[in-house]
Amino acid sequence: MITITDLHKRFRKTEAVAGLSLQVPEGQVTAFLGPNGAGKSTTIKCLLNLHRPDSGHAEVLGCDSRKLGPAQFTQMGYVSENMELPLWMTVAQFLDYCRPLYPNWDRAFEKQLLTQFDIPLTTKLKDLSRGMRMKAALLSSLAYRPKLVVLDEPFSGLDPLVRDEFIRGLLELTEQEGWTVFVSSHDIEEVQRLADRIAIINRGKLALDETSESLQSRFRAIEAVLPDEVRMPANLPVDWLHAEQAGRTLRFTASRFADDESMAAMLRNAIPGSQAPQIRPMSLREIFVALARAYRLEGK
Repeated sequence: MITITDLHKRFRKTEAVAGLSLQVPEGQVTAFLGPNGAGKSTTIKCLLNLHRPDSGHAEVLGCDSRKLGPAQFTQMGYVSENMELPLWMTVAQFLDYCRPLYPNWDRAFEKQLLTQFDIPLTTKLKDLSRGMRMKAALLSSLAYRPKLVVLDEPFSGLDPLVRDEFIRGLLELTEQEGWTVFVSSHDIEEVQRLADRIAIINRGKLALDETSESLQSRFRAIEAVLPDEVRMPANLPVDWLHAEQAGRTLRFTASRFADDESMAAMLRNAIPGSQAPQIRPMSLREIFVALARAYRLEGK
């Protein structure tokens, strides 16, 4: 659905996107993550022809992003935290305005979404809560059954209940419709529920791209007790991230975990006499934080 090849975008002295290459597969939810200032929103704006890339190439729905037109936009849904809606309109007026722009607009599906999202038709957009406005924006981007849905920080500022309703609704619809979803968000817990695939960008370049299942299978939080008077060696394996010692306890993140036996053997080899480690799986949020810390250290 999306192919990005060596994409560059600079704003004066700041290179926001620095040679990014990425493919977004059809029919999956791809989470596009990264630290603040990594280039996520700039990349999305280049994909939607809101920014023109300085060099490189991006294709969306098989079309050069710089040549996107009505034929492509009627197959794409886009929701951003910074969307400017016509706040003076009621929800009904807003939908009346949007409907003629999309030949494939499905009135029955619109009605289903209105019920599912519990949006009041007669209320003006300006009088809706932020969460309700985001749901109205999502409805207006889904009612024409797009092939591709792009979400840029859609959960920002939403309370937990609305966020949960938003996610559940999007999950059900994505499975039902077989949509391709490309979502950028800082709400890692919510993304974990949605994403089939994780792509992480750092300083404008792709740092990681793999399935969510693969990523979580290879990361573990490790804690081990060292022998008396033994200090943590300086030359631990490079895939043991953020190793720290507190008293006799060594803690680190294993980023290439295979199985418990192999990890115990590696630990005994690195630090003879150490006890069998405690090993636990990590949430996507914990993995992201560990990687973000590693990226920050790499940049120093």
